[in-house]
Amino acid sequence: MRKLNNTSTVLFHFKRTLWKQVFLFICFFSLFNSSFSQTLVLNEKEYFETPGLNVWVFNNEYNGMFFDEKTAGIEFIHHGVRTVTGGAIRLQNTPEQWDLIPKMISRKVDKAKKTIEVTLRYEEFNFDSKIIVTPKGKGFVIDVILDKPVPKQLEGRAGFNMEFIPTSYFESNYVVDGKAGTFPRYPASNTEIRPLAEKIPQFAGHTTFDDRGRNEFIATLPLESGKSFIFAPENPERTVKIQSEDQDVMLFDGRNLGQNGWFIARSILPSNKKGKVMSWYVEPNAIPNWKREPVIGFSQVGYMPGQKKVAVVELDKNDKALSTASIFKLGADGKFTEALKVNVKDWGTYLRYNYAQIDFSAVKEKGLYYIQYGDQKTNTFQIEEDIYSKIWHPTMDVWFPVQMDHMEVNEAYRVWHGRPFLDDCLQAPVNHEHFDGYKQGPTTETKYKPLERIPGMSVGGWFDAGDFDIQTFSHVSVINSFVESWEAFKVSRDETYIDQKTQFVDIHRPDGQPDLLQQIEHGVLNLVAQVENIGHPVRGIVVPNLHQYHHLGDASTETDNLPYNSSLKPFESNGVSSGTKDDRWAFTNRTSFLDFRTAGALASASRALKGYNNALSAKCLSLAIKLTNEATEIDKKAKPDNSPMSRWGKGSDMIALLQLYLSTKDEQYKKGFEDKIWKLLDENLDFNMNSALLAVSSMDDNYKQKVRGYVMKYKEKMDKENSENPYGVPIAKRGWGGSSQVINWASTNYYIHNIYPDIMDKESVYQGLNYVLGCHPYSNLSFVNAVGNRSKKVAYGGNRADFTTIAGGVVPGLIFLKPDYLENKDDWPFFWGENECIIDGGAWYVFLANAVNDLAKEK
Repeated sequence: MRKLNNTSTVLFHFKRTLWKQVFLFICFFSLFNSSFSQTLVLNEKEYFETPGLNVWVFNNEYNGMFFDEKTAGIEFIHHGVRTVTGGAIRLQNTPEQWDLIPKMISRKVDKAKKTIEVTLRYEEFNFDSKIIVTPKGKGFVIDVILDKPVPKQLEGRAGFNMEFIPTSYFESNYVVDGKAGTFPRYPASNTEIRPLAEKIPQFAGHTTFDDRGRNEFIATLPLESGKSFIFAPENPERTVKIQSEDQDVMLFDGRNLGQNGWFIARSILPSNKKGKVMSWYVEPNAIPNWKREPVIGFSQVGYMPGQKKVAVVELDKNDKALSTASIFKLGADGKFTEALKVNVKDWGTYLRYNYAQIDFSAVKEKGLYYIQYGDQKTNTFQIEEDIYSKIWHPTMDVWFPVQMDHMEVNEAYRVWHGRPFLDDCLQAPVNHEHFDGYKQGPTTETKYKPLERIPGMSVGGWFDAGDFDIQTFSHVSVINSFVESWEAFKVSRDETYIDQKTQFVDIHRPDGQPDLLQQIEHGVLNLVAQVENIGHPVRGIVVPNLHQYHHLGDASTETDNLPYNSSLKPFESNGVSSGTKDDRWAFTNRTSFLDFRTAGALASASRALKGYNNALSAKCLSLAIKLTNEATEIDKKAKPDNSPMSRWGKGSDMIALLQLYLSTKDEQYKKGFEDKIWKLLDENLDFNMNSALLAVSSMDDNYKQKVRGYVMKYKEKMDKENSENPYGVPIAKRGWGGSSQVINWASTNYYIHNIYPDIMDKESVYQGLNYVLGCHPYSNLSFVNAVGNRSKKVAYGGNRADFTTIAGGVVPGLIFLKPDYLENKDDWPFFWGENECIIDGGAWYVFLANAVNDLAKEK
């Protein structure tokens, strides 16, 4: 029996070895006989391209605001998808977001030599390097040139890195020097502990690692190393070959240090050497004559029978629009039949793609449909009279409750988070710049000393976004928008139990009170606490340590929830306080524009809360008047200021005066508003139009007629700008997606249509909503989590490490990467500019959804 088992074992190992050889043979045969094909060309947009592949060389650079945002360096657009970033000289095996980044000193494009050359510099080490990228064969060569050897303190640390997004390589293999391995689904490679003295400091001396006072750090070790790598040989759309002429190439998994880490190919630069010190040959596979599949943009929620229905088809630049498309309808027999065949309208080129439009407005019968374009058919969508009636429910029922600070939030069998930040907050130290953009000046401008506890602050408020800070300006925006929704639509939905006394929230549990009013109350409670306990509104309240800031999961564990006690040692507790400096800081420098904005929000909230919480309503109005008076005096004494923050806050006094007039009908506020609004409209029409429209119902006909002239200018301006893209909406070209910009544009159009229906058609309101719900570039997913047949699968929330979403959150949408690429990834949640849901964006969406429902009642 033992002999038989030994024979079986030998046969098993023989078969396994044979199959492994066959697998490698197939991979290599496919690789070298059919895959690697076309030569890269340096195009007029200053990047290398061939069908199926674009190679950017610092078309986008590190901006320094949030350091490594994974949108810079040498990058690939590989068969339509950005899969590689961060090709640059880096100082760590697996750089985290806040590790030092190089500054691009120069970028030279030599069309004669067909090269792109960049010079990078680390100011901290007086270290310059040069990278030259040159097409060769079916790939390109990366040469690293040094005029001086690597500085002593960077020997063994400075290297060339190239980062590969993990989700594009899950369920794939790699081959290094002929040996196969598997890209890990979850990080499980080796690390080691090293003394802190060996660590290159992160940005401004901050650290992403809490070493618990042990003066050490984690260093990642390579998965594999060798001279030749092939990534994903079994997947032609993701195959990349790397060959090193001199230094070994090491493969690392950055997720050992942070869940947002990437797979990294890295070669260490040699010591005591200058000139050409490293050379890689990189050959991403480009499928011959590859064309990107058309993306058919349409509303994932569907349409009302009578509204305009236009799908937008996004096409590869080498693709042409088909002549016709068909709309199929589900019949009573359970089968789909063609309901309409329409001509496809060729729109033209926008950025990198061609576009066409499918107008199926003629379809008015209620039912279930899909669009057929060539061999491609969309998922189904509905046409119903009340199609938009419930689309805002997840935002109010789930997303906003989950964002509630200082509350335990329960949903059925799940606890989203416990009661966070019961430790109040500390006064931020003077002359301090925070890594998230907050600044404390030379004084506190409060009665508190630096790092003194500010009591009474563990009440109300929302987490601003995917992290857990309180941003007062965002709170102001949310409250104003919620009040607009209440006053315009009397949104009385009740699906949430909210108990302020016990600080407990239960989702999907009615409590007899309108959720909207309860949310207004919750936001107001924190603003009132700021004014009463600090003396004025503050810029923000946020954790002080970088190792806290990237916290994922339950917000109640970001601090120990115990007030700081300087008499105790770090990590020591007496049960009621602790010696751990993890309490949030309040950044308290006072600005008149934030006083005015907060006054406006409190004044508006006073109207909504009247009859619901009369005591809080009265307090809101009293504090709004107080803040407006104090801010006016501050402005009288202020020196001329043309800073970005000052320019951003311009017109805040006008907003406070308008809201106070709407709440009190006091003529002094009306006069103050009218003295300011016209000049502000002249200076910034887009930014101030909404305030002008809000006032119309409370002003005389002369005011209404004067605003009409500005509305006509506004429409003309927006029509011209929006005609530049096939979606007919304001598409933002920046590093933060523009969903909110489109939502606010559509909401402004709603106000204009209500007041001046002869100027603005209601279709422009639907158009903005449909863009957010799927009729947009890159994909046709709804940008509102869990709304529509197909919506985002991942988003940048507190649960982003779980690769999921929080229902009802509105993602920013499409970021713009120079020179011509719009992106919104749905397999990688960690791009905050694409996927981070923010509280004001959610509130604006709730208003727009209700506005569209209001328009649906029009006959």
